[in-house]
Amino acid sequence: MQKAIAASTAFTERYRKAGFNDACLKGYKILFDFSTTLFITSFVTLFVIIDPIGLTPVFVSLTNGETIAARRAIALRATVIGAVILLIFCLFGESVLTFLGISLPAFRISGGVLLFLTALDMLFTGRRKRHAAQSDAEPAENDPSVFPLAIPLIAGPGAITTMILLSSTHPDIAGTITLSLVMLAVIILVFLCFLTAPMIEKALGDTGTEVVTRLLGMLLAALAIQFILEGLSPVLSEIFQK
Repeated sequence: MQKAIAASTAFTERYRKAGFNDACLKGYKILFDFSTTLFITSFVTLFVIIDPIGLTPVFVSLTNGETIAARRAIALRATVIGAVILLIFCLFGESVLTFLGISLPAFRISGGVLLFLTALDMLFTGRRKRHAAQSDAEPAENDPSVFPLAIPLIAGPGAITTMILLSSTHPDIAGTITLSLVMLAVIILVFLCFLTAPMIEKALGDTGTEVVTRLLGMLLAALAIQFILEGLSPVLSEIFQK
């Protein structure tokens, strides 16, 4: 925050020397402070919700047994798809779900159910053994880039809801551009964290990776149940109020 204040002061002094009057400088300063504050708050919010660091071990588990090149391709597809989805909701907000006739609670419930199925797969199925048994002609059958990485781990109900709320709070062009840049910055961090997956897997070894996979499967199952409960909460509240 001190850096932002210092930059704002330097901005004011530089443009006062260039001949701008105080009213004009005040307008520019308000815009500068607004963009800086919005960038910081939205970045922290999206970073905490998407959690690039927390997604990395999940990525390791979901791509267990894949080559480095395959992992890089999966990471790129997942982050690009996630960025496109979040950008759509940044630009058009909740009207996208409304147009499709989907409510946010329904989106949370469906995302939770799908995520729970993935958690069961991680808990009770050896992904490494299954990958080893597959032929090279069937690489896309278990490609996790779209589901569950892009949806609902990167562009999940929490991230989509955050984009909708932030874009509705700042519907102007400056706010939309700032939110888009913040989202892209967080997605780039996700991609960079995914690239560290081979090093993490090498450090853990086969046994460590299997243990982490099953532990994360339990955590994903809990997260899936949380998504479902958050989706059911407003529905049950409306029913009991009647």
